[in-house]
Amino acid sequence: MGLDSVDPSPGARDHVQVVWNERLVAEVRQSAQLWFREDCGLEVDWTSAALVNKSTESSLTVLARTDGVIAGLRVVEVVVDEFQENLVWSSVIDDGDCVEAGTVIGHLSGSVRSILQIERVLLNVLGRLSGVATTTRHLVEAIQETPCRIYDTRKTVPGWRLLDKYAVRCGGGFNHRIGLYDAILIKDNHLAAIQENGLSPADAVRRSREFISQTFPAGRADQMVIEIEVDSLNQLADVLPADPDIVLLDNMSVDELRQAVALRGSNAPDVILEASGGITLGNISQIARSGVDRISTGAPTHTSAWLDIGLDWDALSFPNA
Repeated sequence: MGLDSVDPSPGARDHVQVVWNERLVAEVRQSAQLWFREDCGLEVDWTSAALVNKSTESSLTVLARTDGVIAGLRVVEVVVDEFQENLVWSSVIDDGDCVEAGTVIGHLSGSVRSILQIERVLLNVLGRLSGVATTTRHLVEAIQETPCRIYDTRKTVPGWRLLDKYAVRCGGGFNHRIGLYDAILIKDNHLAAIQENGLSPADAVRRSREFISQTFPAGRADQMVIEIEVDSLNQLADVLPADPDIVLLDNMSVDELRQAVALRGSNAPDVILEASGGITLGNISQIARSGVDRISTGAPTHTSAWLDIGLDWDALSFPNA
């Protein structure tokens, strides 16, 4: 998976993809300070202070206790650096790698007090993000025989938006809009709000296109995706002549999705069709085979179980009591 670059989309325009860059590093550094404060406040780990000599050093091995896809190793590297306690972290594998239970994924060495203070933060990061990546990979593999792609949603942990979306990328999925600021997505609530003015869904698309051209410089305007949600074939027929970049087909049956694909093919073949709503591992293959271009689901970021990650002290370097 191209975690340092953006994969080309099958459509003319697509949402901005989260990549490992300076923005994400800055976000991790800011988050790390919050994570440290959550555990120690403005004080210290009193248990370790009471029991462990300040000068004692050791090392430990970080390993996966269950099968899955690893995500968050780059995050851990930044978190350890931000901790500034002369800890040394080294990764054995890369983000996006599949592992079996027992696979070593990294090593941490330095002050035992510092290791004990940071261990929960590291496990939280690796467990959460690897869980998201693993669920994403399961969905991606379920539709791998089709050209359809998996996209995430904004249903992320507050404060973890970029990290959750990075984990989706590690799992082989793609990112829907990052926030309200980087794309236009006209949903049912927007349509309900403008119906009083007599505006149709197609009018909403046209007005959005006009707004973008008048508000943003050419380069930014060209990158702004316009997507609209519809929940019926009649609505789809109405919006296709307005030429949205993407139409989100909300909670349609597989048969309706097939009809939507045929309708798109004969009226606006360049419009991307996205299925969403009620997506499960059990039905995602059928949905992908309907011919839609992409499937968006919040499952990876709001229902994923954490991957079990463990820390084992290295016997040869663990200090004597």
